[in-house]
Amino acid sequence: MDHDFALIGHQESWRAASDLLAVLRGPQRTPLPHDEIRDILPWIPPRAICQVEIGSITGAKARGVYIDSFIPPDRLEAAYVHENIARVRAAAACAITAGAKIVSLGGFSSILIEGNFDQLPERHHTVFTTGNTLTVGFIVQGIKQMCALEGRDLGGSTLLIVGATGDVGSGCARCLAPLVKRVLLSARNLERLRRFAAELQANGVEVEIATAREQFSTEADLVICAASLASPSLLLGRIAPDAIVCDAGYPKNLSPNAQTPGARIFFGGLGQITGGLSFAPDFHGVLNRHPFPDVVHGCLLEGMALALERRFEPFSQGRGFITPERVGEMEAIAARHGIYLAPLYNADGPVEDELHWQPNWSSGENPRPSEAWTGTSLRAEI
Repeated sequence: MDHDFALIGHQESWRAASDLLAVLRGPQRTPLPHDEIRDILPWIPPRAICQVEIGSITGAKARGVYIDSFIPPDRLEAAYVHENIARVRAAAACAITAGAKIVSLGGFSSILIEGNFDQLPERHHTVFTTGNTLTVGFIVQGIKQMCALEGRDLGGSTLLIVGATGDVGSGCARCLAPLVKRVLLSARNLERLRRFAAELQANGVEVEIATAREQFSTEADLVICAASLASPSLLLGRIAPDAIVCDAGYPKNLSPNAQTPGARIFFGGLGQITGGLSFAPDFHGVLNRHPFPDVVHGCLLEGMALALERRFEPFSQGRGFITPERVGEMEAIAARHGIYLAPLYNADGPVEDELHWQPNWSSGENPRPSEAWTGTSLRAEI
């Protein structure tokens, strides 16, 4: 059976991998101990896990398949890059065999292939997208919403972007630089930083760069963490009191040991489907591990939204092509089908004060989800 879309992903923690295998093995079997899962997972080849159906508020539906690359959560480092690219290639081959018209590359899958789509198998009638444009849109929307909730003046803010030369980081910078007072860019590659800073400065933006993010952390009151990290290991150092911090990484960027007293942290790049989402078999709460219903990472949602729109095209490819105009176009496509910014949350739960929440349907703002937050901490996930 042909599919409108395919989603390629991997699990960001061993707990998530354990839950995935438990569903695959069935409720009648005793869950495997974690040490056995660590031994088994590297031997599992990429494969289709479940069917996915998404509904639009227009009444349209799109049908797809979720394919897990089974990249072990502790093998995302550079030492395993060739092995992981081979896994993404094999997952892409599964998507092509499934007859998917468009494929979203989730998490590290897009980072591994970023700018090197010729590494994917011969694609016939299947197109691929990193999904990064919609991810950037939701990050930027989240920053704006957090500023509104906190009563912050976005125009008077100093913005720090960690991972600024990556596809997501550079896209966020292009969208937000015209809206803030000052932009601080941090990344590992100094030459790329210089080139990107020159691009922004040519448009009249006040920009400073540094490979050592700690040099900037005390100066920024808005921080976006979009670095390509294999694990949540980022330490920002001392940051400005009451800074707004967006952790947009998958896996998460911020280390659980990061000392950020007074900071308002939220997980960015997430959208919520309001027209309906179903898995067969049922992987709710396993593939979308969020405290609100039908929340999915923007990178995967981009392919789903394009499938609902019947626009089977490689919307996001390569590095450095995300512009405010492209983000606006992708956001409009998503909103037409009821895909909006997800309610903001962090490891301790929702960040939004219920008293502040006033849904605005005419503006496309997402509605309050029907399922209440359970109060369960997510710290084990990161």
